[in-house]
Amino acid sequence: MAVKMKVKYETIMILMLLTLGLLSGCSNETKKEDRTGNDVNRLSDSERDIAIEKLEIYHFHGTNQCYSCITVGDYAEETLNTYFKDELEKGIIVFDHINGELPENKDLVMKYGATGSSLWIGVYNDGNFTAEQNVQVWYKIKDKQDYMNYLKRVIEQKLKGN
Repeated sequence: MAVKMKVKYETIMILMLLTLGLLSGCSNETKKEDRTGNDVNRLSDSERDIAIEKLEIYHFHGTNQCYSCITVGDYAEETLNTYFKDELEKGIIVFDHINGELPENKDLVMKYGATGSSLWIGVYNDGNFTAEQNVQVWYKIKDKQDYMNYLKRVIEQKLKGN
């Protein structure tokens, strides 16, 4: 019985993601390791270059959130507080949880094009703004450290202007 419930739940979640358009733009990023098994994509704090004006990272969600939706936002917040505290304090990175159902958040939801629970990264550079939804985080919520390592690499690349 529990197996059937889990399969049905996972099927429903996949269908919901497809319906909400959250799977568009999936990344094919793969983890690269050296011979010792160390992640070679990971940059140390001293190697991080900032080539952008500002980075906004928003966890959009509804009033009622499921476990997965809450986890995506909580892990993103923990990643930022762990690895990007200086950038947060300087205002180079802005992070927030945004309830997309509240009228006061309508403009931000429209600006990003958020259609449901999602994690978006907005980049301001040379007077331009681009927004990108990161759907890979949904596949990493079962492993907190993998999620955090992945999002850290993504943010480092965005800070470098990539």
